[in-house]
Amino acid sequence: MKAERYYSANEVARLLSISKQTLVRYESKGIFPCARRNKVNKWREYTISEINHLRKIIGRTG
Repeated sequence: MKAERYYSANEVARLLSISKQTLVRYESKGIFPCARRNKVNKWREYTISEINHLRKIIGRTG
């Protein structure tokens, strides 16, 4: 069974063409759902399906 890949906030911000600060701000304002947190370092983690959902929220499908 293949383990699911998790993307960091920096990687997600780059994929969405927004800054990491914007990503965090959208989450704090409730525009984006709260991200999963890594159990060890508490950093935000995202799956590819979550990234695609965030793309839809901001209207970027590509």
